[in-house]
Amino acid sequence: MASRLLHSFAKPSSEAFISIVRGQLARLWDDKGNEYIDAIGSLWYSNIGHGRQEMAEAIAAQVSTLEAYSTFDPFTNPLAEAVAEKISSLAPMPDARVFLCGSGSEAIDTAMKLARTSQIQSGHPERTVIITRNRGYHGTNYGGTSAQGLPLNKIGYGTLLDGVIQVDADDIEAMALACQQHKGSIAAIIAEPLQGAGGVWPSSTEYLAGLRRLCDDNGAYLIFDEVITGFGRLGTWFGAQYYGVTPDMITFAKGVTSGYQPLGGVITAASINNALVADPSFFLRTGYTYSGHPTVCAAALKNLEIMEREQLLSRAAHIGELFEKAFSALTADGVITGYRGAGAIWAAILPDTIDATAVRDAMIKKGVVARSIPNVIAVCPPLVITDEEINTVLDVFAEVVGSF
Repeated sequence: MASRLLHSFAKPSSEAFISIVRGQLARLWDDKGNEYIDAIGSLWYSNIGHGRQEMAEAIAAQVSTLEAYSTFDPFTNPLAEAVAEKISSLAPMPDARVFLCGSGSEAIDTAMKLARTSQIQSGHPERTVIITRNRGYHGTNYGGTSAQGLPLNKIGYGTLLDGVIQVDADDIEAMALACQQHKGSIAAIIAEPLQGAGGVWPSSTEYLAGLRRLCDDNGAYLIFDEVITGFGRLGTWFGAQYYGVTPDMITFAKGVTSGYQPLGGVITAASINNALVADPSFFLRTGYTYSGHPTVCAAALKNLEIMEREQLLSRAAHIGELFEKAFSALTADGVITGYRGAGAIWAAILPDTIDATAVRDAMIKKGVVARSIPNVIAVCPPLVITDEEINTVLDVFAEVVGSF
């Protein structure tokens, strides 16, 4: 009989699941005692690794003081204020503000709403079109599903949002043409600095700078979806800093708490903030029950403290160097056909004759968990992974691919 749990991104008829019961830094154990190296950080998020005792203590301390309370008008709490202050201090936009929610999907939907309502508040209600890119993954709420550039994820859910269109990824001419076709009506452009779930496709600085110019020329907002790249994954706090391009909004989740509690949000620049306060009577009618949840915020603050203390941003760059060097050698040897990535997010491109899911499953049997995406195996390990563990990941990967 199938599990009572209806699993995400899985066949509802499936009964073949591995039950993970324990974690410690970059290691995992299942209910049968099998040990694994977590080479994907669960789902691109475990920056500080699993089983950190001080995270448990910080969460427990907050639960025993105030577990949760709404931040709807007229309430706030010190933890929500502190995490917003901390995140704004790390952001690339001066005088940033922070909207808090519970996931990356909620963050994307919120950013889309903020883009449209900010256009209205700045006197441009005609600007409603949102442009995204093929291969983009922007969560699975209705806004994010509409914004996705992964067609299979949009099938079967009925009519999606009007005024949300996709263009070819990394083609600045295609984006410029879309801007010309919708001239005067564009609210925002959304882009991941590095497309993660779509196959690990890093952008170029020139492309992202081109998006910034197109937004400036069209009165549109530039939104960076940094749910994966945010909080140290590329060796900087945000991908915006890695590429040197400043957006109007940044969506985040995942690495902000390393998954110890669910937190997402939107960082807003002055271009958004000024529009929202231009009319003092304007009331922002969006938010979530758990926006600013104090226990979640306590986890975020402790996670960021650990990242700073252990200098994990520089560790991300080192991890990337190891994977890039190894994948380059495997490409030269003909084991794989290429690779791509940045910071601590990489993908090895498999020969057309090899199924990525089969490689993933074979690696799991040998004690390494990576992520299969059509034609590639992706890695995004905890930033506390050791060099020895990285070498094991690479040895297992090369052995498995070589066996096909």
